[in-house]
Amino acid sequence: MIHGFSKLDKPDKLQWVAQQFSKDPDSFIQILSSFRHPDEQTQRILDGFSENTISHFFMPYGIAPNFLINGNWYSVPMVIEESSVVAAASSAAKFWSTRGGFHTTIVNTLKVGQVHFTWNGAFERLQMLFPELKNALLQDAAPLTYNMEQRGGGVRDIRLLDFSSLEAGYFQLSVHFETCDSMGANFINSVLEAFGQTLTAFLESHPALSDQERDVTVVMAILSNYTPECLVRAEVSCSIAELQGVCDDLDAPAFAKKFHQAVTFAHIDPYRATTHNKGIYNGIDAVVLATGNDFRAIEAAGHTYAARDGQYKSLSSCSIENDRFRFWLEVPLAVGTVGGLTRLHPLANASLDILGDPSAEQLMMVIAATGLAQNFAALRSLVTTGIQKGHMKMHLMNILHHLKAQPAEIVNATLHFENKAISFNAVRDFLQQLRSTTSNPH
Repeated sequence: MIHGFSKLDKPDKLQWVAQQFSKDPDSFIQILSSFRHPDEQTQRILDGFSENTISHFFMPYGIAPNFLINGNWYSVPMVIEESSVVAAASSAAKFWSTRGGFHTTIVNTLKVGQVHFTWNGAFERLQMLFPELKNALLQDAAPLTYNMEQRGGGVRDIRLLDFSSLEAGYFQLSVHFETCDSMGANFINSVLEAFGQTLTAFLESHPALSDQERDVTVVMAILSNYTPECLVRAEVSCSIAELQGVCDDLDAPAFAKKFHQAVTFAHIDPYRATTHNKGIYNGIDAVVLATGNDFRAIEAAGHTYAARDGQYKSLSSCSIENDRFRFWLEVPLAVGTVGGLTRLHPLANASLDILGDPSAEQLMMVIAATGLAQNFAALRSLVTTGIQKGHMKMHLMNILHHLKAQPAEIVNATLHFENKAISFNAVRDFLQQLRSTTSNPH
């Protein structure tokens, strides 16, 4: 137990952790200190993002080029540690760039916030007063919503919901927001908390209510990360004939059939759907991270959306009709290009520059296209060569680095395993044999 850890300065925090948990405190401190940013001003900015920081955890930052989205070319920044993801997205982007590219549509951009409250009255009484309450809510929150309204956003709708049949006295204000180019969490939560105060004052003082009906408690006021009305659709399509050559072992009709079956299986079986959708989020999360947005909120929304019909299923769909192959994805994406870390984090800022300073809607479309590209690449591998062939080739470098292979050894190992099964033991044995031969040439 330690008291006052948060009050220690960074060197003392690092020193305490090293002394408590490392067998070699000096080496531990040296390693973690080496990941500090060399520019002190940037370091202070990074330190401000979280609490009790003692270092930084680096993630690979890559680029997936050749994305043709709605007729515009993009090179997509991706932050992810998993081998083959960026390569797969790049491959799929290049493939579809010669077949019309990705076509994306914004379905809607509304976000939802909720004021959860208990009240000792009948829902019908509250319904009668709701028009008056709604006016009071909007009027009292006007100073908070003014700037957003000037940008074209603000409160779009307020609904009164009755959950008292499930939990005694439980009611809710469900509020729809438009937040333009910001993700809008702070704005939404500020407005909701103001609504909670207005609701309480309104019900406690309204002359038409009895003393019993004045008993109201706002339990919480918070945005929902489920955003089914902040939705984007991405699609690719081509004739069956244009799929010819996608793999060596299948002709175009056979590939299209197996691919369609793979997507269908993910609509039927939640076990398959989970892995299927994880592959989609390999692409989505990587762009979300690169642009300083909240991948946890976006994943939560997507997985809830995948189960919206009562069973968890694929977020992507496929059809083969009239000799035409179509593959599409529909996913909720609440992202921003202003506010939060999007411009404050140097690399998030750079990512937005690489993408051409997109609006939130444009970023939604890029992210959705990347998720679809990743899904296509994964399924293409699964129904043809299998996922491990490409994945393990990429993973070979990780194994070689783990075994501290030298540059010449890496070259030899890459050539050796070009057409061989890759495993940790196989690579280790190869290096041992290579080193033995090198040290004893005769």
